[in-house]
Amino acid sequence: MSEDTDAFHATLHSLRVWDGPLPGFDPDAAPAEPLALFREWFLHAAAAGQAEPHTMSLATVDADGRPDVRTLMLHDADGHGWHFASHATSAKGRQLAGRPDAALGFYWPAVARQVRVRGRVTACGPHESRADLAVRSRGALAAALTGRQSEVLGSVDELRRVSEAAWERAGAEPDAPAPTWTRYVLDPTEVEFFQGDPARRHVRLRYRRSPDGTSWTRELLWP
Repeated sequence: MSEDTDAFHATLHSLRVWDGPLPGFDPDAAPAEPLALFREWFLHAAAAGQAEPHTMSLATVDADGRPDVRTLMLHDADGHGWHFASHATSAKGRQLAGRPDAALGFYWPAVARQVRVRGRVTACGPHESRADLAVRSRGALAAALTGRQSEVLGSVDELRRVSEAAWERAGAEPDAPAPTWTRYVLDPTEVEFFQGDPARRHVRLRYRRSPDGTSWTRELLWP
C-alpha cells in the first residue's frame, strides 16, 4: 500500500467520537409531537457551540430510482414542515418534481445528536419563493441569479465572470427576480431523535404520524 493509503487508514482508525460529557435525554419526558423537540434540540446544539447547526443532508431519488444526497441549509421548521430552497431546475429540484418523497438528516456531533426526518416535499408558489430569497444576503441573491445549478461548467473563469456580473446586479437590484428559485417544504411522516451514549446505549425515539395526520405515535428503537 502507498504511504497515503497507510496514513488514511491510520488516521481513520484512530478517530474517536463523543469523548466529552454528553447531554441526557429522557424520552418519557419528550413532547407529544416532534416539532417542539426539534426546536429544543436545535437551540441546545447552537448554544453548545455546534458549527452551522442549520445545515442538513437532503436525500432524494432520481428518475432511475438511484438515491442522491447533498448538504444544504434549513430555512425554517414550523407547523407546515421543514423548509429549504433551491432552483427548480437543479438536480434536486428535478428529482423532487418527479418523486417528491425525501429525507433530511441533521448531525450535531458537539452534543452527539442526530435528527432524521422523512416525508413528502411540496414546492411553494412564486410569492413565497421570492420572499424566501428577499430575506437572505446579497451573496444568496447573486448565487440565485447565477443559476444553472448542476449544469456542466466550462471553466472556473466562466463561473467567475458570471458570478461577478450576478453580484453587481444583486447590489444594484436587490429585488431582481430569480424565476427558478423555489422554496420547498417537507411535510413529515416520521421524525427520529438520536442521542449518542459513550457506552453505545444510544437512545432513539421515533415519531410516526397517524394516517389521518392528526396525531403522532412515539416509539423507542434499538440502537
